[in-house]
Amino acid sequence: MGGLGGGAAERDAALDWLYGRDPDLGRRGVRRGAPGGGKGDRPDDRRGGDGPSQLTTVDWLDAVHRLFPKETIERLERDAVERYEIHEVVTDPAVLERIEPDEALLRAVLRTKHLMNPEVLALARRIVEAVVRQLMERLATEVRHAFHGTRSRRSSRIKNSRNFDFHRTIRANLAHYRPDERRLYIENPRFVSRTRRHVEQWQMILLVDQSGSMVGSVIHAAVTAACLWGLPGLKTHLVAFDTSVVDLTSDVTDPAELLMKVQLGGGTDIARAVGYGAGLVDNPRRAIVAVISDFYEGGDAYRLVREVRRLVEQGTQVLALAALDEAANPSYDREMAQRLADVGAHAGAMTPGQLAEFVAERIGR
Repeated sequence: MGGLGGGAAERDAALDWLYGRDPDLGRRGVRRGAPGGGKGDRPDDRRGGDGPSQLTTVDWLDAVHRLFPKETIERLERDAVERYEIHEVVTDPAVLERIEPDEALLRAVLRTKHLMNPEVLALARRIVEAVVRQLMERLATEVRHAFHGTRSRRSSRIKNSRNFDFHRTIRANLAHYRPDERRLYIENPRFVSRTRRHVEQWQMILLVDQSGSMVGSVIHAAVTAACLWGLPGLKTHLVAFDTSVVDLTSDVTDPAELLMKVQLGGGTDIARAVGYGAGLVDNPRRAIVAVISDFYEGGDAYRLVREVRRLVEQGTQVLALAALDEAANPSYDREMAQRLADVGAHAGAMTPGQLAEFVAERIGR
């Protein structure tokens, strides 16, 4: 059918630069090569030849931003970082200045920040701050809705624009419509009341697995804790753990700084973390302990079950929350989750917004 030319050839070359490194191509017998052939077609081929010049990561990013729509660019950047682990995307200053901040890039930054020199780390921190700000804006709305009550059908004497009832106001003032002016004059505005949850002093203790596979949960837990911080009647703690336990509560008000301190990787000792969380409880019947993990216990599984049973028996609400992947699908050891459910924990999966609703429901009783 003839060779590709113009923009089509450029798009093909940009896609080949990324997906051509997939080992499945060789196993399936797919032959690679840019139009014009020649040596040097492969990104990892260092030999000389008369083929096209090799793209650098910066060149490739410039090309995809010029050649593809925004949705495709985001997919290509995500695959480069997460599927092919092209570390230049997050360790090269020129690349970091060019790439669009998103959650995939944030996860990559947290995984590779130990490879960064101070200059790159400063650029990476700006990316962390940008993505955290986006997440905060999105989640804060859900948290406010959960804790500040919902609109009621009852009328209210408090004339507040936030409580303005548009439909009832229109119906109540139809008699004041003037066809000649095509205007409706409002003489009797209507407002709704709001139900407000009654809250007493509660504790919310978030225990977050910071092993390498849990980076998405660490990000959302940090943002969730920041949104819950300072709400009336709620005292929030955030604790990260692997085989050791680190209390990050003092950094909750700055989730970007908190995430830059997280050390991903290592083993997992959930029982030790739950024991630490139990020691933070002031009033057992006014406390919620949420363990966010994949529940593949690397420590003492029997101790973990005992610690959870002890918390439940003293009246503490225990949530065993499964890790969520990028598509919000739960990924966890179902056998361990069942054992925790059998001793009284609420086991399952929740998005950050659903967690806020659960907490609001419990403390509003």
